[in-house]
Amino acid sequence: MRAAPKRQAQAPGHAAADLQRLAYLDCFSGIAGNMLLGAIVDAGVSPRLIAAAARRVVKDFRLQVTDAARGHLGGKLVRVAVGKNREPERRLPEIERLISASGLPPTVVARSLAVFRRLAAAESRVHRVRPEEVHFHETGAVDAMVDVVGSVAGLFALGVDAVFCSPLPLAGGEVECAHGRLPLPAPAVLELLAGVPVKGVAGEGELVTPTGAALAVGLASGFGPLPAMTIERTGVGLGSRDDHQRPNLMRLIVGRAFGAAETVVQLEAAVDDMPGEHFDFLLERLHAAGALEVLLIPAQMKKNRPGVLVRALCPPADRAAVRDALLNHSTTLGVREHEAARTVLPREIRTVATRYGRVRVKLALRPDGSRRRHPEYDDLKRAAAAAGVSLSEVEREALAALRAEEGEP
Repeated sequence: MRAAPKRQAQAPGHAAADLQRLAYLDCFSGIAGNMLLGAIVDAGVSPRLIAAAARRVVKDFRLQVTDAARGHLGGKLVRVAVGKNREPERRLPEIERLISASGLPPTVVARSLAVFRRLAAAESRVHRVRPEEVHFHETGAVDAMVDVVGSVAGLFALGVDAVFCSPLPLAGGEVECAHGRLPLPAPAVLELLAGVPVKGVAGEGELVTPTGAALAVGLASGFGPLPAMTIERTGVGLGSRDDHQRPNLMRLIVGRAFGAAETVVQLEAAVDDMPGEHFDFLLERLHAAGALEVLLIPAQMKKNRPGVLVRALCPPADRAAVRDALLNHSTTLGVREHEAARTVLPREIRTVATRYGRVRVKLALRPDGSRRRHPEYDDLKRAAAAAGVSLSEVEREALAALRAEEGEP
């Protein structure tokens, strides 16, 4: 298995960590393990590399890759042909042992294990057994292992640092499986997608398979719209069924983002009966609970009353604390919340010496290579008050000192 590809040439001043390669799973018609494999192959990863990685874990299979079309859109169709030798029925501990002993890169091992553990946890809740007792049946076990390990290895070969995914479409109907006939969406899929944005679509059929759901949930850092990126390549993976209701395919979009792409939670509540002076304390409590930023937006409320929309952004880990602060310290009766993707420009803090004292300057790198320079307000205020000059005067001095340090005219 080869190493991740080298980054493209960088503009002067760009640190390697500033350029993050993202993958976006555009699952407008669903996702299955072989669809993701097909998209990865179509994006330029060799099927031999994927097969070689999967054979570190399971042996008796062949990877069949063909060019085909769904709804007049071309892409790669990948099928896992299982050999005639009956594979043993495997449970999670055996699969964990095989992946851990595979010798694959640690990142591939860790992410593959995470996907299978998600899948086993969902199946255990559906069948009311412990995760280690879940059976991965015969051919399905081989399919799933090739799909999961091959997909993770393929994304690693593309040099992907973070994965994001679109909301997943779900349709109704029934499906025949090893456990008999089950309703759609499959029970394990519903378990896997708890807390994930989904949308119902017309028609019947299995749009999201358990393996596909486990890959999306196990690999994606967030669900939502396409994050800001410079697109480098795309791939189209086809599903086995040629569905005339919608093109049965998914797209993989790979590109570079400046700064860190991350998932945040947006919480908001409308307030129309709270004294204005109380908002100061509310904002203090929200920031103390972990809010990254808080906005107060004028709003028109019921019965034409003026009000305020309080909107807070926070990391997912602080979601409950920020929600509680909003409910405890405002007069709202409810909070709306959803996850969103946020791209943050890489930044650094420089301290420069001026005749008014030392001033910190925040520098942010834009995608076009230019930089935004912004002196810290608290430092400007302190220096201006001490010297009896304006904020603008101290700001000019700080920016001039920074330009001099960097050798600019």
